[in-house]
Amino acid sequence: MRTRTLDAEKIVITLDRLHARIEERFPASGLSTVCVDLAKAARKTAQRARALNSPFIGVRLGVLALIAGGLAAQLAAARYLHLERLASDASNLVQSTEAAVNLLILFGGAVWFLTTLEVRMKRGRALEALHELRSYAHVIDMHQLTKDPTIILGPKNTRTEHSPQRDMSQFELARYLDYCAEMLSLTGKLAALYAERLQDPVVVNAVNDVESLTTNLGRKIWQKIMIIGQLDESANGGPSRTA
Repeated sequence: MRTRTLDAEKIVITLDRLHARIEERFPASGLSTVCVDLAKAARKTAQRARALNSPFIGVRLGVLALIAGGLAAQLAAARYLHLERLASDASNLVQSTEAAVNLLILFGGAVWFLTTLEVRMKRGRALEALHELRSYAHVIDMHQLTKDPTIILGPKNTRTEHSPQRDMSQFELARYLDYCAEMLSLTGKLAALYAERLQDPVVVNAVNDVESLTTNLGRKIWQKIMIIGQLDESANGGPSRTA
């Protein structure tokens, strides 16, 4: 059975199409600019995900060289230990044995540090990229923050001097909110690419956090869309037939 995975290139194509739709409906809008930036981030994400899925050859060669050098140093030091001379002196034998054990422990710790270096490097890059996607999710949420259907579609004489500009129709507001929801969903899919390419518990938890954030923010948007549908039903005296 063939394993199903996310295709980064298709996510990029979907974001490009979404930007075209936003630009046609809301030309030169802030949401359109955010979608352009998100599409650029998606291209970087595709490149980063491929890089994280590949071994860091330079790092691995350097680690192997350091480990080999450390082993050679340990063997060279062992050659200079004259155990037959130390056997006659119990105190020197104990001190020498203790020093050798400490060196072995330090060498083991150094080996562990070096062998996990590649994983930690990949983890750091993935977490940095996920932080960027988390920021995009909050920016998208800011663009829909003032798009309250009960106010925009309500009485027009309630606007104050510092009220935000609200001149959308019911259909435009629904489309605007739908675009925001799509962008949030695609942001979560971009984050999921890192969990697929890098099976690291820390990265997986960070990806889950981003997906939970985008899902919760998207849920708020869909609540507004449902309110629009209810207002439409109330205005028409029945269920809306608009697709």
